[in-house]
Amino acid sequence: MIEKEKGVAMENMEKGMSMDRRLVQVVPSDRQLAFQQLEFYAFIHFTVNTYTDREWGDGTEEESIFCPDRFDADQWVAAVKSAGMKGLILTCKHHDGFCLWPSRYTEHTVARSPFRNGEGDVVREVSEACRRGGIRFGIYLSPWDRNNVNYGHGKAYDDYFVNQLTELLTDYGPIFAVWFDGACGEGKNGKKQFYDWGRYYEVIRRLQPEACISVCGPDIRWCGNEAGRTRPAEWSVVPARMLDTERIAEKSQQEDDEAFRQREIKAEDQDLGSRKALEGERELIWYPAEVNTSIRPGWFYHESEDRKVRPLEELLNIYYNSVGGNAMFLLNIPPARDGRIHERDVERLQEMGDCLRAAFARNLMEEATLEADCQEKGHEIACVREDDYDSFYKPEDGVREAEIRIRFSGPVAVSYVVLKENIRLSQRIESFEIRNENADILYEGGTVGYKKIARFPQAEVRELIIRIRDARVCPTLAFVGVY
Repeated sequence: MIEKEKGVAMENMEKGMSMDRRLVQVVPSDRQLAFQQLEFYAFIHFTVNTYTDREWGDGTEEESIFCPDRFDADQWVAAVKSAGMKGLILTCKHHDGFCLWPSRYTEHTVARSPFRNGEGDVVREVSEACRRGGIRFGIYLSPWDRNNVNYGHGKAYDDYFVNQLTELLTDYGPIFAVWFDGACGEGKNGKKQFYDWGRYYEVIRRLQPEACISVCGPDIRWCGNEAGRTRPAEWSVVPARMLDTERIAEKSQQEDDEAFRQREIKAEDQDLGSRKALEGERELIWYPAEVNTSIRPGWFYHESEDRKVRPLEELLNIYYNSVGGNAMFLLNIPPARDGRIHERDVERLQEMGDCLRAAFARNLMEEATLEADCQEKGHEIACVREDDYDSFYKPEDGVREAEIRIRFSGPVAVSYVVLKENIRLSQRIESFEIRNENADILYEGGTVGYKKIARFPQAEVRELIIRIRDARVCPTLAFVGVY
């Protein structure tokens, strides 16, 4: 009986090893890796809604109401950069169908507005300002168009949508992101449009092969709400069936609904990628999460919300839980009616950037000595000093646990430890802890992935011990920072 039980245990262990090896075969594409390295970037919601004081337009708005008489794309870029963001995604067309560029395929555009005497092109001015400012430019194009008469007529509308997508992908330089949501309601004929996602993806891959397709797309997934809430452990290796979760029309947003925007991450959705969660899954993909929320309660500017800009501490918490939790942070900043970002938003963005720059200004690793209880030749622990993937630490093959000691010449005050895996070799670490020289636990964590910012009350230490307690296969660390 004992021998039989032992045989079953060995069989189960071999199955587990096989599964772990399969999990770490899933790695990011080059475009996904480049995208995640941006970490923090802006959403800009700006259209006729800015002037009607609504969140969703119905497509009947007069083009003449769009009149940003002090429009300044460089001011937008300066505000975005002050917070430390590296990209900007513009709502080129929201559900109302109004185009911020002079599209050749509809008259519902800036060309019929007073902006620049009908000669304006918001998309062009913003894309050029981004290039001048050294940040990446991306586009949002709503598949739902409440103005277009072909919406709900199948291929006729898809042709229209693809034509507009082609304009944006060919006339405005390099695009780093194409952001789709799944909003889907009835057209003027009382029917819904079933979007031809495959056709849209083919156009993007052909015209902008380096662009990531976000949310309703195969590259970046939605975290599950628009309130900035995150999971305690975020995985990038998830079931392939998640690709269809948000783009199914029946589950998509069909009206401006606060409950939809603020919905909680469901308990059953808390764990998307642990060994247990992936057991029995036949097809896996690399699908990192994006956390998106607005600096104000609404996505578009409302004067009534001028005193409701999110507190600094709240924005910092979202940053640490998203960028510092193996996800990306997309923060919306809605310009006011004059075409400039409001002074209160500008001030908050500057405060946020100043705090982040101060927190990570000095890496205490520069004056520390390092040792590890196990390291492979060519991948010694000293490799974690450089923040890149060309050199990285790993113990010898077959070792799933590791202990790293960081010693300082004297006592130092520490609040943050930053860990980064070499995700070119997949996401491997399942559990880790950080202790001081007295073996007091400062932090316990699960996943690491692209980046983990371990935050804890400031502690004075002479030594930090980072212990990787469990990994799918031999763990890796591309970078360790102490601040």
